[in-house]
Amino acid sequence: MVASSARVATVTRNTLESQITITINLDGSGVAQLNTPVPFLNHMLDQIARHGLIDIKIDASGDVEIDDHHTVEDIGITLGMAFAQAIGDKKGINRYGSAYVPLDEALSRVVLDFSGRPGLVLNADFVRSHVGSFDVDLVSEFFHGFVNHALVTLHIDNLRGANAHHQIETIFKAFGRALRMAATADSRMAGIMPSTKGSL
Repeated sequence: MVASSARVATVTRNTLESQITITINLDGSGVAQLNTPVPFLNHMLDQIARHGLIDIKIDASGDVEIDDHHTVEDIGITLGMAFAQAIGDKKGINRYGSAYVPLDEALSRVVLDFSGRPGLVLNADFVRSHVGSFDVDLVSEFFHGFVNHALVTLHIDNLRGANAHHQIETIFKAFGRALRMAATADSRMAGIMPSTKGSL
């Protein structure tokens, strides 16, 4: 079920593995209401909201007794679906966004394009396999789910870091800021499609 209005969207996605409802407001103030069974992911989603100035509300449950994989991936998928709805026809937006974000010794760069073409390039050599109980492999699963359903091209590079928590947090903070830049309306582009093709 999908419902949207202006730059606000609500998406519900239920499978045998997870049950998720997400509401986003691209023109929000960075308020996050996060109810998922994966605490570290909640912390990262909060970074997207705060640094992207996007209001995000998520209610999610899933088969975490097996593994966090399905729930994390499906939240990425559902969030991507919500972005695709909220961004609309893309007329007047910047389209491209980028950000560098440091956290102590860690530094990440994120560059994205609301291209209509899903693609992920993720370069991150995490120094540990887990942060608490969170498997760092799920970072990739989250972003793959997002790009495939938001229809964005996303390049993520963790340039350095000696603490896996810091590495991942810089990625999510930079992602939020790149989203904010790309989704922001440019007054000089009002009503104009940001593509020579005439569509995205």
